[in-house]
Amino acid sequence: MPTWFKKQLRKAYFQKDRYQIRLLNQCWFFYNQKNESTQEH
Repeated sequence: MPTWFKKQLRKAYFQKDRYQIRLLNQCWFFYNQKNESTQEH
């Protein structure tokens, strides 16, 4: 997980910004899905 992403996530949790947390989680999930599918081929 990139450092800038960790900072964003930590900041969102600290501020209890549920929208931001959800958005970051979706981005991370999408990113992982994309990487896994490219590594299989």
